[in-house]
Amino acid sequence: MTSRMFKFGVTAASACVGSVLASYTLDRWNTPHVVNNATVPPKRKRTLPPRADQIKSLMSGEEFDVLIIGGGATGAGCALDSVTRGLKTALVELDDFASGTSSRSTKLIHGGVRYLQKAILGLDLEQYRMVKEALAERATMLESAPHLTHPLPIMLPVYTWWQVPYYWVGIKAYDLVAGDRNVKSSYYLSKKDALELFPMLKKDKLCGAIVYYDGQQDDARMCLAVALTAARHGATVCNHVEVKELLKKDDGTGKQVLCGAKVKDHISGKEFTVKAKCIVNAAGPFTDSIRKMDNPTVKSICCPSSGVHIVLPGYYSPDQMGLLDPSTSDGRVIFFLPWQRQTIAGTTDLPCEITHNPTPTEDEIQFILNEIKNYLNADVEVRRGDVLSAWSGIRPLVSDPNKDDTQSLARNHIVHVSPSNLITIAGGKWTTYRAMAEHTIDAAIKACSLKPERAEAVTAYLKIEGGQGWTPTMYIRLVQDFGLECEVAQHLAKSYGDRAFAVSKMASLTGKRWPIIGNRIHPEFPYIDAEIRYGVREYACTAVDMIARRLRLAFLNVQAAQEALPVIVDIMGEELGWSKDEKERQIKHATEFLANEMGHSVNRTSKERIPIKLSKEEIQTYIKRFQLIDKDKKGYVSINDIRRALKSFGDGDVSGEQLHEILREIDTNMNGQVELDEYLQMMSAIKTGDVAYSRFARMAELEEQKHEAANLKQKISVDRSGGGL
Repeated sequence: MTSRMFKFGVTAASACVGSVLASYTLDRWNTPHVVNNATVPPKRKRTLPPRADQIKSLMSGEEFDVLIIGGGATGAGCALDSVTRGLKTALVELDDFASGTSSRSTKLIHGGVRYLQKAILGLDLEQYRMVKEALAERATMLESAPHLTHPLPIMLPVYTWWQVPYYWVGIKAYDLVAGDRNVKSSYYLSKKDALELFPMLKKDKLCGAIVYYDGQQDDARMCLAVALTAARHGATVCNHVEVKELLKKDDGTGKQVLCGAKVKDHISGKEFTVKAKCIVNAAGPFTDSIRKMDNPTVKSICCPSSGVHIVLPGYYSPDQMGLLDPSTSDGRVIFFLPWQRQTIAGTTDLPCEITHNPTPTEDEIQFILNEIKNYLNADVEVRRGDVLSAWSGIRPLVSDPNKDDTQSLARNHIVHVSPSNLITIAGGKWTTYRAMAEHTIDAAIKACSLKPERAEAVTAYLKIEGGQGWTPTMYIRLVQDFGLECEVAQHLAKSYGDRAFAVSKMASLTGKRWPIIGNRIHPEFPYIDAEIRYGVREYACTAVDMIARRLRLAFLNVQAAQEALPVIVDIMGEELGWSKDEKERQIKHATEFLANEMGHSVNRTSKERIPIKLSKEEIQTYIKRFQLIDKDKKGYVSINDIRRALKSFGDGDVSGEQLHEILREIDTNMNGQVELDEYLQMMSAIKTGDVAYSRFARMAELEEQKHEAANLKQKISVDRSGGGL
């Protein structure tokens, strides 16, 4: 025991001393790049150009200084950096802004605790620099978009006493490397204090906990806000525009260099040419497809990895405290974080194929559920049915083409310039998007001899769309000035910043005493009708753009997103002039997206696999309830039976769409009717926890209670009831 204590004491002390020396030495070697404060960032345009004007600019035939391919975090960051240096900038994105990896992250803004551990224990300078840069960029993100980001305390529970000093030293080293850019200082908690702050935590053998701070964001809206900020500064940014071919010309010395691209607008179907002096490849997982447009013989550098996340109800975690599992059963790290009043858990890390439509698997979902069970107490039953949504994001790990050894993966981002001057930015992570963009545009200016008005980046000092006039109490003005619900006002302030006032002006009257305006599109979430109309002005072109990236409903609750679709499509149809056929096409496409990419189909499949585990008494009870609803003795329950049952409970104003929703949640055969085996399977799933709740099951229970109450009333005679002449 003494030997073990000595070893861990030496390890902890070495880590602490090593981190101090490494920080001091490397800070001396690496003087941080300082932007000239005398350079005043350009002013934004007051109005956001509509998408039609952006397409018109793209088709104008004018030559752009920089054309960026990819509308994720890195591409949007490049557009903002380029345009604020005074370069004529265009950006095109095949799908929607943040439609890929940038909307499917863990929502953290972090330096990487585990990377720092590897850097210190392995004396890895490159990894240390990566963490230090990320920690500096973390602070910049929190300052530039205060409405979309916030500091988040994360608890690291410790169940072995000797790990307390080990983890404490490691987390303190994390604070130390951040220096004056640290968010808040970490601290130690006793067992009692840890359980007070995180009451869901498993208390057996808990020794204490370390709490440290990172940042959290709304990733999709952050990416969109960066793109919109670029647009306000004069960049031409267009989603749903695909690059079909890269164009080259002779530069006068016999060298073939890129000069533009042939593109297709998938909304109008038009194809046209965009001329540009420089082309930036910021396509994320699809980096190699653009590189091979430039040179078909080039070797692939992207090594895709799939990361799955799941969303659970908010009661799984405290409102303002996350959890880190530093060592899962297979050595990975699992985060368990509050997000948008729900709880997000993930991620996995498995090799995968590159696809536009990554899907979560049941095995990955079960892995995450099994891991979080290890940290929650017995009162929190971790149920498969509590998974509200699940998604997979592709992390584009890359090998560095600038090095001879292309087999090893780059730990940080890489910027590569091809012989034809294609500037490729790949790798990295969300937190460092701004620094990645700065390095990319620096390389573009040098390689393509561009003439910017400002030689250095100014993005470190820019407020992102919505951040300029935002204050933490701004939502109160929305409540008082517009008559919005407090929860809705808080949501608008956090999602849109100072643009929340513009959103509120589009809200419709409720016809109620309170709230005065703001009709919710779903009763369980604070999203209102005005956000749909404003989302169209934020370049939303499809129903999927709206439910996944303008609103985050698809990520928060896939069933609620499905239920809100008809209302969303109707409002978008008014704004965009959709026909009835187009509305139906949008609903179909969005339904497929929810089923395949947001976990709806895997949730349904998990229910179908559940064996019926009910006692004879339970089966008899459920058969009786089923027969009470099936009054015509057809052997199945139709939508008319559901309507009749709800009417008898006083719910006569239930819409046809709501009736279909109740039917769909139990109709696993998808034949438009509920059969007895489907009902029994549902009740078994509720019993085992694989399904959390069913409106149909509750309706059947109420039907039985009503039937028993009616029978009891008939049995009581007039004499026994105390009546008489």
